[in-house]
Amino acid sequence: MIHLHGEITKACSVERKNNVKDIGFQDILPGQLCKDGHQLRPFIVWFREDVPLIPLAADIVSTVDIVLVIGTSLEVYPAAGLVNFTSDEVPIYMIDPESLADKLPLGKKVIHIGEKATYGMKEFKRQMEFLR
Repeated sequence: MIHLHGEITKACSVERKNNVKDIGFQDILPGQLCKDGHQLRPFIVWFREDVPLIPLAADIVSTVDIVLVIGTSLEVYPAAGLVNFTSDEVPIYMIDPESLADKLPLGKKVIHIGEKATYGMKEFKRQMEFLR
């Protein structure tokens, strides 16, 4: 599994985004430095930062048999664009109280489960068991 937007339980250097270390749910304090002498920051991608794993994620999405999208506006790019890397035959299950099919490119096979995540996942599981 890849963590496209990082991991909140890890920290890294503000300068190089390297020297990643596990911190659990501890706070990062001003003046807390990593091995390279720079301030620590959460190991996550902030808005307007590049998402370094997008090319890898796009490669993975292009090979999947099914896509599951849960609770998103499909407006935050580049992650929202990952559904564009599937072939038109690949079903895209969208779990969200609101239908977002109009935000997807034409020709995609969208199955909308109009529920919040907890109930929507139960319905998704039921549908997957039915397909077996």
